[in-house]
Amino acid sequence: MEQKHVLSVLVKNSSGVLSRVSGLFSRRGYNIDSLTVGRTENAKISRMTITLTGDSDVLEQVKKQLNKLEDVIKVIDLKANNSVYRELVLIKVNAKAEKRADINEIVNIFRCKIIDLSIDTLTIELTGDQSKICALVKLLEAYGIKEMVRTGVAALERGDKTIVSYDDYREEI
Repeated sequence: MEQKHVLSVLVKNSSGVLSRVSGLFSRRGYNIDSLTVGRTENAKISRMTITLTGDSDVLEQVKKQLNKLEDVIKVIDLKANNSVYRELVLIKVNAKAEKRADINEIVNIFRCKIIDLSIDTLTIELTGDQSKICALVKLLEAYGIKEMVRTGVAALERGDKTIVSYDDYREEI
């Protein structure tokens, strides 16, 4: 059964790593639903959060292939019931003067921020899980979304456990 998977991947922070990881997916015909990359607390290591859709066989194959890459330090599957997922979205919406109060009410309910305004538009920022972002987008569509950008998922496991606390973590940096 196909389902959404979120992988947390520690990699060496060096040029070409992103290309090698994304190339692995394209060569094998797997699609990346979202990809977020940034440095960790160690400047020599970056963390990729990769979301993909597939069955358990696809997930295992992707994990095995990622672990074969020289730049990959660690790969873990972040389970939804034991992890925190967040995404950032910026939405520029049509906002004539007579509609601004209605839009502002939606912004307050969703605990968003209005980060820019012009005569005819508002730009709204929201951080949340996928369902919260989708609900906001659906409501704002009625006003006319002019432009939108989403970051992709950033995720961490809940509690005290960290990616480096897994037994098979190897420090190579």
